[in-house]
Amino acid sequence: MAIDTRHVGRRYGPFRSTVGAEQIQAFALAVAGGVPGYFGSARGEPHPSSVDEEVARSSPHGALVAPPTFGVTFAMRPFALACSDPELGLDLLRLLHAEQEFEHGAPVRPGDVLTTVGEIVDVRSRGSLDFLTVRTETVNQGGERVLVARWSAVIRG
Repeated sequence: MAIDTRHVGRRYGPFRSTVGAEQIQAFALAVAGGVPGYFGSARGEPHPSSVDEEVARSSPHGALVAPPTFGVTFAMRPFALACSDPELGLDLLRLLHAEQEFEHGAPVRPGDVLTTVGEIVDVRSRGSLDFLTVRTETVNQGGERVLVARWSAVIRG
């Protein structure tokens, strides 16, 4: 069943989240192959500016900074809501998260209050497949853009 194009422009948010140092550290360790909360168990090596507060203070950023993929923790919500929006009528059992793109702006630091909004920017069909694309934009408490992301899903017919 094709997604109705009248949903293009549908918005989700704003959603606010406050970033904590522990969140940044745990995420950096998790994506490096470790277990959050157990610093000695990391198999990979996360960037020190994301896990070591002393090293981070002496870096050009002056504090911990989130790794680039940390955006999934705050910016994916509008995409998830669009995929499960009853108005769109998507069959979640046939939905596949296809791809995502990040365009980074200001670094994300502990204490940042982030606001994310999202919008459906494309729906289309090709054969038995439907495609949904949601664009999200996140700004910090100073109004600086920290992330623009595009999230795509494929729904098998």
